[in-house]
Amino acid sequence: MKESNPITEPIGQNLIKLISNLCFSVFVFSVLIFTVIAITYQPPDPWLESAPALTKFFTKTENATFKDDSSILKTGEDLQAMPLAPSVPPVSSITEVVIEKSEEELKNMTVMEKSDCDELRVVNCSDPRVLIAVERFNLRLFKSIVFLDYQKPVNGSKANECDVAWRFRNKKEKSWRKYRDFRRFRFGYGENCTYKIVRAGGWHSGFNARRSFRNRVNATSRSVGNPKVAPAFRDDEINDTIPTLGSLTNFRKGRYLYYSRGGDYCKGMNQYMWSFLCGLGEAIYLNRTFVMDLSVCLAATYNPSNKDEEGRDFRYYFDFEHLKEVASVVEEGEFLRDWKKWDRGHKRKVPVKKVVTHKVTPAQLKKDKSTIIWRQFDSPEPENYWYRVCEGQAAKYIQRPWHALWKSKRLMNIVTEISGQMDWDFDAVHVVRGEKAQNKELWPHLDADTSPDALLTKLQGMIHPWRNLYVATNEPFYNYFDKLRSQYKVHLLDDYKELWSNTSEWYNETTLLNDGRPVEFDGYMRVAVDTEVFYRAKTRVETFYNLTKDCKDGVNTC
Repeated sequence: MKESNPITEPIGQNLIKLISNLCFSVFVFSVLIFTVIAITYQPPDPWLESAPALTKFFTKTENATFKDDSSILKTGEDLQAMPLAPSVPPVSSITEVVIEKSEEELKNMTVMEKSDCDELRVVNCSDPRVLIAVERFNLRLFKSIVFLDYQKPVNGSKANECDVAWRFRNKKEKSWRKYRDFRRFRFGYGENCTYKIVRAGGWHSGFNARRSFRNRVNATSRSVGNPKVAPAFRDDEINDTIPTLGSLTNFRKGRYLYYSRGGDYCKGMNQYMWSFLCGLGEAIYLNRTFVMDLSVCLAATYNPSNKDEEGRDFRYYFDFEHLKEVASVVEEGEFLRDWKKWDRGHKRKVPVKKVVTHKVTPAQLKKDKSTIIWRQFDSPEPENYWYRVCEGQAAKYIQRPWHALWKSKRLMNIVTEISGQMDWDFDAVHVVRGEKAQNKELWPHLDADTSPDALLTKLQGMIHPWRNLYVATNEPFYNYFDKLRSQYKVHLLDDYKELWSNTSEWYNETTLLNDGRPVEFDGYMRVAVDTEVFYRAKTRVETFYNLTKDCKDGVNTC
C-alpha cells in the first residue's frame, strides 16, 4: 500500500476549508445586501397610482395617445348616490296609498246620480276629486317620476279644462333637487260620475298654473341696481346668493384656506374640477373655510370663438347653492375686502401663513394656527397646478368631495324641459365624432362606424322603430343624422334652442347674474345638458361600447 504524504494532506484540507469559508462569507454578504435592499426599497403604492397617472394625463402634449373625452362630463350627482343632507327632511311623495287616503277623507261627500252627471260638464277645478284624477293619471303615465306635491288646480281656457302644477324629481337623478311642471287637462266623467281625464296637454301647457315672477332682492346678484331685463318667471328653488361673513369680528374668528390663481386657469373643465376639488378637500381636511374665486376661465375647447374666455361665473356651470350647503366656502372678493378692512383698522394684522410650493403637504399644515393659510402657485407649469397638492402621500388622506359639486340647476332645468317635452319616454345614443373621428391612427374605424348608414343599421337592432331618439353628440352638422329620421323621432340639442334664447328663463337668470349682459350658451353647457339627457333615457347606446370596436382612448388601450 502506498503511504500518504503527511505534509500534503493538511494543505489539501486547509484549502477546502478556505474555499468553504469564502463561499459561506459570500453567501452571508449577499444575504445581507439583499436584506438591506428589501428594507430600504419602497415599491410604488398601487393605491397612489391614480394621482401620478392624472398628473401625466393633464400635462401630456396634444399628440399624446390618451385624450380627454370632453363629449361626456360627469359631476358629483353622476358618480355616486347622494346621501340626503342632514338639514334636509325626508321627502314625501304622492303614491297610490296617499291618493287612496285622500279618497277616504272624501267619503262623506254624496255620490251623484247618473242623472246629475250633466253638472260635471262644467268642471269645478277646486273640487278635490279633480286633483285626485290628475294624481292617479300621472302615476300611471310617468313611471320614472317621483311626484312630490301638487298645487290647487285652476281654471283652464275652457269650461271642461283645468291647469295643474306640481313639483317632482326624476328617479334616475341621484340628487334631491326638485323641478316643476304644469299641464292642462280636459275632463269628462266616468263611472259613478267621477272625473276622468280625456286629454292631457304636453310639458308646461298649463299656463294658468304657472306661478308669476316674484322679485327677490339680491337673489342672484350683489349689484344694487337691478339690470333692465324682464323675466316673466324664474325658478324659486334657486338661491345662489354670495354668502357674507357678516361683521369683521366674524371674519377674524374664522380660519381660511386661500389658493391664489394657478396654472389650472383656462385649462379644460375636467382639470378645473379635479383641481378645485383638491383645494376644497384640503380645506375640509384642515377644518378651514375655502376661499373660492367665482370667476371661471372657459377654455377655447368649449368656446365657439375658439379662444380662452375669462370672467365666466362659476354659477353658470355648477350648483353654488348646493356647494354652500355641504361645504364651508367664502367668495374671494368678500374675503379680500374683509381682510383689507381688518388690516387697515387694527395694528395687529391678520396672521398669514404663506405656502409657496405644493410640496408642503396638508399634513404639515394641520396644526398651523394662522388665520389664513395662503397657498401661492407662482412656479412654472406643471408645478403650479392646484391638484399637485393632493398627490403622493396626501392622496391617502385628502378625499375629493365629489358630492359637493353638482351641475347648475339652471342647466338641469333645461335637461328637465327636454326630457319632459319627450314625456320622459325616450331612448338615446351618444355619438362621438369630431377630432377622434378624424384621427385614423388612434381610431381607425370610428368615422365609418358612426356614419349615418352604419348608425341606422346598428340602432335598428337595439331600439324599436318610431321611438323618441335623443342623439347626444359633438358632431357639428345638424343634418348629419337625417337618415335616422326614416325610422325614429330624432331629437338633437339644437331642436331646443328656445330654452336658451333671449326669451327663455335661462337667458333671464344668467343675464341677472352677469349684471345685465347676455350670456352665451357655450360648448361646456351643451355637453353638460347632452350628458344629463342621455343619462335619463330608457335605453342608452354608447359609441365605444356599442357602435365601434375602437378603444375609447385609442389603439391598444382597451
